[in-house]
Formats: sequence, C-alpha cells, structure tokens
Amino acid sequence: MAGAGSHGRSGPVAGPGSGRHLLVVDDDDRIRELLKEFLTREGYRVTGAAHAAAARRLVELIEFDLIVLDVMMPGESGFDLTTWIRAQAATSATPVLLLTARGEPGDRIEGLSRGADDYMSKPFEPRELALRIDAILRRTGGKPLTPREIKLGDAVFDMERLELLRDGKPQRLTEAEAQLLKTLAIHAHAPVERISLSPDTADVTGRAVDVQVTRLRRKLEADPKNPRYLQTVRGVGYMLAPD
Repeated sequence: MAGAGSHGRSGPVAGPGSGRHLLVVDDDDRIRELLKEFLTREGYRVTGAAHAAAARRLVELIEFDLIVLDVMMPGESGFDLTTWIRAQAATSATPVLLLTARGEPGDRIEGLSRGADDYMSKPFEPRELALRIDAILRRTGGKPLTPREIKLGDAVFDMERLELLRDGKPQRLTEAEAQLLKTLAIHAHAPVERISLSPDTADVTGRAVDVQVTRLRRKLEADPKNPRYLQTVRGVGYMLAPD
C-alpha cells in the first residue's frame, strides 16, 4: 500500500466517514489490516474479511455502507463476488470499490461492467482511496451520519461539545475520557482495539485505557461492575452499545 508510512499514528477522529460502516475484503492479511487501521483513523467503522465466502456471510448479517473488494483472491474472485452482491436484493445498491493489482484497461472495464462503482489499482495512495470512498458515498447518498448525541440509558453524550449528562446533570470528563468516549461513539456497536484507543501512548498493555474505561463506567452505568453500555470485548478492546 503505497504511502501508508507517511501517515503518523493517531486515534480515530470524526471525519467524513463518521458513522459509515465499510467491509474490506482482501486475502492479504497485511493489506487488509493496514486498510482497516487507516480507514478507522479516517472515521469509518471497518470490518474485514479474508475471502469471498466470509464476505458473503457478513453481508447477509450486516448492512454495510460500502465494500472495498480485492479482485485476485483464492476461490471466488472479486469480479464474481461483485456480481453476486448486485444480484441480492439487500445489497444490490451497496457501493463497491474494487482494489486490485490487475490494472489493465480490460480488467477495469470488466469490474465496472460487473457493477463496481470505482476501480483502483495497487499500489495506491491511502489518501486517494479515502477520497474516492468519500466521493462514492456522497454520490450514492448512504445512510445518515452518526448523530450528534448518543443516548446511553439515563445518560446523553454530546459528541460535538464532548459533554456528558446523566439524569440531566453534567458529569465531569477529563480530556482523555471525553476523547475516548467520542472514539467509541463514532464506532458504536463495533469493537475498537486498545491500540486504536491509545495510539499516542507507550503503554502497549492498554492499562491507561482500562483505567479511563473504569472511570467512564462510573459516570455512565447504573451498575459499573456489570456494564450495559461500555462493554469489554475480550481479546480486542471495548465497544459502546448505545440505545
């Protein structure tokens, strides 16, 4: 992925992708994880799949805003998967961006004729990919962005003001807690890895994040020891599950 190293690590932010859920399908583990990391920093919720069969199972369970799809995969190709996506009533209008090492004009024509919305050749610049995704979503409409306010039982979090109210009373948040809650709110109902929640710290164990989560639960949850909204995803990190 050309240019990936030019982007410094930073946490997910509310950008043009806020609230959009992308599916990245690529059999190359390194490229798939790099794409997930970069697009998460751009403000998207990102789910990955290593092959077409896994992608089929996911799209039957989850409604995605856009699918980034590799062409050359073992078994079913990205071309064939695009045809299948277009043939399903639930996904016929879901945008597809093909991303592949096959950059010949004939391949591009094949991909577009199968129903892809765009076609990018590897190697690619991550920023160009993000811009193309944004352009497709603006052109196709997509689903509404993440709302400004997130409701968590008797608590409400304002993502713009970074303010938390519980029973109408302000709850004091440190800057770190506010940013952590905002990141989780952007990716609501999707697990966020600890490293993505603390990218600028040397604490690779995630202990600092764990402490912040414990404090947030006291301000959010009716029973902090049995959290309903700020959930632990074992082996991954944390997930916010608003009403």
